[in-house]
Amino acid sequence: MGDHYSVLGLTRNASKEEIKEAFRKLAVKLHPDKHSHSSKAVRDTATLRFKQASEAYQVLIDDRKRADYNFRTSSASYSRTSSSSSGYGYGYSRNNRNYASASTPSSFDSLLRYVTTRAFLLNVSVAGALLGGVGVVNMGWDALWKIRNSGKSFEEAMESVEKAKAHKEKL
Repeated sequence: MGDHYSVLGLTRNASKEEIKEAFRKLAVKLHPDKHSHSSKAVRDTATLRFKQASEAYQVLIDDRKRADYNFRTSSASYSRTSSSSSGYGYGYSRNNRNYASASTPSSFDSLLRYVTTRAFLLNVSVAGALLGGVGVVNMGWDALWKIRNSGKSFEEAMESVEKAKAHKEKL
């Protein structure tokens, strides 16, 4: 597909306003409705370039996606240049062996991304509320027991019940 910046005709330090303006111009020029009466080849090319421009805009206008894209593309381009300099095309660099894998996220990065998702945080908060509710209810039962049976433990209360049963059976 190519670089998102080159698709929109921008440099890597383009502002959001420049990104919006470049996309707007390309969208007007490449929109499929504008090419509805063109030949199939022209229509297909315009549609493909419109999709590429739309994807580039969606990535570059969102700060988080743009930062991720910039990181991935800069580390990937660095690994290509470093590995081709002394590694004989096998992805090996004498100077820096780990740059070839820098574009793939580590398991820690994956875990961090998962833990910070909205769904995960919502599930954790619901589970916390449920566990907190169970704790409050349990404390409530303990408080009720102490009100009804002041000074007695559960075991002592059961002993007195057993004594009462035994006494009743004797009569």
